Amino acid sequence: MKISYNWLKELVHLDLSPRDLATRMTMAGNAVDAIEEHNGDSILEFELTSNRPDCLSHLGIAREASAVLDKPFINTNQVAGKTSATKTSEVTSVEVLAQDLCPRYTARVIRGVKVGASPEWLVARLEALGQRSVNNVADITNYVMLELGQPLHAFDLDQLSGKKIIVRRAHEQEKITLLDNEERELNPNVVVICDAEKPVAIGGIKGGLHSGISESTTNVLLEAAYFNPVSIRQTAKNLAVNTEASYRFERGADIEIADTASLRAANLIAEICGGEILSESIDVRTEAQVRPPIMLRASRYLAKTGLSLDLTQATKILTALGFKIITSENNLTAIPPSWRHDMAIEEDLIEEVIRVIGYDHLITSLPGGSGAGAYLAGDDGRRAVRQTLIALGFHEAINFSFVNAEADAGLTNVTEADRLKLTNPIDSTQAEMRTTLLGGLLASLANNLNHGTRNVKLFELGKCFANSASGERPLETEKLALALTGMRNETDWQAAATRLDFYDLKGAVEALLVSLHLPNISFQPATDIHYLHPGRAAVISCGDTVIGHLGQLHPTLVSRYKFKQAVLLAELNFGLLIEINAAESRYQPLPRFPIVVRDLAMLIDRQVSWNQIETTILELSLPQLEQIRMFDLYAGKELPEGKHSLALSLRYRALDRTLTEAEINAMHEQVLTALSEQFGAELR
Repeated sequence: MKISYNWLKELVHLDLSPRDLATRMTMAGNAVDAIEEHNGDSILEFELTSNRPDCLSHLGIAREASAVLDKPFINTNQVAGKTSATKTSEVTSVEVLAQDLCPRYTARVIRGVKVGASPEWLVARLEALGQRSVNNVADITNYVMLELGQPLHAFDLDQLSGKKIIVRRAHEQEKITLLDNEERELNPNVVVICDAEKPVAIGGIKGGLHSGISESTTNVLLEAAYFNPVSIRQTAKNLAVNTEASYRFERGADIEIADTASLRAANLIAEICGGEILSESIDVRTEAQVRPPIMLRASRYLAKTGLSLDLTQATKILTALGFKIITSENNLTAIPPSWRHDMAIEEDLIEEVIRVIGYDHLITSLPGGSGAGAYLAGDDGRRAVRQTLIALGFHEAINFSFVNAEADAGLTNVTEADRLKLTNPIDSTQAEMRTTLLGGLLASLANNLNHGTRNVKLFELGKCFANSASGERPLETEKLALALTGMRNETDWQAAATRLDFYDLKGAVEALLVSLHLPNISFQPATDIHYLHPGRAAVISCGDTVIGHLGQLHPTLVSRYKFKQAVLLAELNFGLLIEINAAESRYQPLPRFPIVVRDLAMLIDRQVSWNQIETTILELSLPQLEQIRMFDLYAGKELPEGKHSLALSLRYRALDRTLTEAEINAMHEQVLTALSEQFGAELR
């Protein structure tokens, strides 16, 4: 926002140089980025935050300077223009059909104007602030906007069909040609200003081509209104039309200044362009909203700043900033002015007072504490998972929650109705909330591979989102995802060609589940997970509860992402994991007695998985069976069809004695019998 130092001096007494003023204003929270000299004037470039639209004018900055410098406003004593006895309502009318989008609309008519070039002082002032001179009427509306912060629009009254204004929502696919000579297609979310037949402007953004001021204009209808900030923001973005007016309206204008700004512009038009102002402007508005009072307690001020609250000083500062003080006994209560949309809580008042006094007055102190902190639910599990995966060589990734709908849909089974769409996306290509973490990890893998990093192990722990069945707050599910690709150990020259495979991923998942002490974990082959390779995918379960999936990326997606090497993925419902009761940790002394190893080789159907065999043996609950390990698999032509040979190693040990041969044989026989009865296994 550019502010003229000379213009500012017309509104508030200044005895500081432009540079000193910039320093004081910056220290009070209104940063000045640069100062430029322009024809004997100093132009201050303010870098304002989006919550301070009240400072997008010379009046707003003058109000701030008055409070910061403790200087009074200057009464400009502006002379009113010639006023007619004819009322505005006698020559035009206003009907607002979309009061939710336009809570206030004022109209004022000036008759008998002469449109032409603006006087030199007006042209010079606008040019100093980067504004191009158009004609005297248009220049005056821009001048008042820069002065008071209220955007205005001037219509040629004689070009308005029926000489009336109707404010409504646009019809579906309704079109309008704007002043830039570009046609725009509208929708019902757009507020349009219409005459009796057609749209003549997009409310709060830009006027239409055929109703604007021209050299033949003699009667001007002056619009000053307040438009819904969200509506203006969406319309300006969707139509790619950004103007000085939309910049102010989308941040929140002052609804109470509309008629004041209209009268100021009308007086200037009458003074510069001639003509007379019709009396009694038309003002259509919704019921004024009452701003709730905010209490400022001395105790809270002390806790936040370390300073004692001087009620007299605080009252003076807030009054200068436009607040209405309704009580000031031991505490202070203030009502924010209409232009301060950012004022809502007690801390806002504290900030207003201390920034004017000066942040350099704050006393450095340690924050108080009333007790020890505590971890959030599941933090132990999150920490254990992170430590385990980092120890396994993984790096944690953090990706955006906004995703491309098409890419995300290819990695999940969430229906279209359950997907959570953004109403005002920053980027149209990322207009939905993610339903899976895999899309972000695949994009991170692709980025690493494109930059020459061929061996990558990543994990991400974060929230995924979906619409709720009740239509209230969206559903949030915490998930854990892993993605890896490349060589198993790039530093091992003897096994340089060994690539990460399904079992590396499965081992990592098992390790992190062990770190959570989860009982009854099992992996079952899966062929119906559309984003994973058939035959190289599995479902992860804890008891009867499915907790996730893992496997190799499907060839179709490999081609889409242009991967040239196998990619392995896993995703688990972490929110579900931390709700499962972890197995109790039990400790035992180191063994003192010898272990006995018995091997067995057996013929068994190829359809029988190792998980089934291991589960069957463990269900025997043999207390001295310490370990089961498969160490060989053989399939040859000499074996019966549909069979293969598995070799197992079983380790037996008792903690309190040395096992006898008879005890070992008895347990080993139980294992053989169970496998034979369950799977038809034959001892070789």
